[in-house]
Amino acid sequence: MNLHRSVPAALGVLALAGVLSACSMTPEPVETRLPPERAASSAPSSAAVPSPSVVTISPAPVSTGAPSGPPANASGDTVSCGDGGTQSVSGSEQTVRVVGTCAELTVSGSALTVDASAASIGTLRISGDRARVDAAAIDALVVQGNDGSVHSAGAIGSVDVSGDRSTVDAKGAVSSVTVRGQDNVVRASGGVGTQTVEGRGNQIG
Repeated sequence: MNLHRSVPAALGVLALAGVLSACSMTPEPVETRLPPERAASSAPSSAAVPSPSVVTISPAPVSTGAPSGPPANASGDTVSCGDGGTQSVSGSEQTVRVVGTCAELTVSGSALTVDASAASIGTLRISGDRARVDAAAIDALVVQGNDGSVHSAGAIGSVDVSGDRSTVDAKGAVSSVTVRGQDNVVRASGGVGTQTVEGRGNQIG
């Protein structure tokens, strides 16, 4: 009688054990918890992203000063005859400086300005219009053209002018003058020697 009662009890115990083992075999979800400081650093930043800045660059300053002066030797070239050499100057609307002792200086062109105030010239030949020549001294002057102007700081041995409206001014005597043309002027503070004049309106003295 006791054996029959213990069998059902044993079966109940086995059934309960099976249920418990089945429950223990069911996997439970795993939850990972981070430390508070790790969780805070991994959280997305809620700070606002700054908008791109715009930098305005001022334009380079424009110079308003006065223009710089002309470069050195801007008035023209300087040529040298050395000691008894020859030189020629040609062109138009320019200024040339001549230095030295010139056996012969030839000037040809239009509106040329020749500064030979530091040069002594044996023979000065000018061809063209509106030539301007200043010389320290001239032995012989030949002018072929119009509206020329020649100034000598000393005497001139001889002057030969062919053309109109040219002026020759010598700070000394002029030994001889030949003029062919109109309205030419030859002045010499030391007086004029022999004169040959052809044309109208010429002034010699």
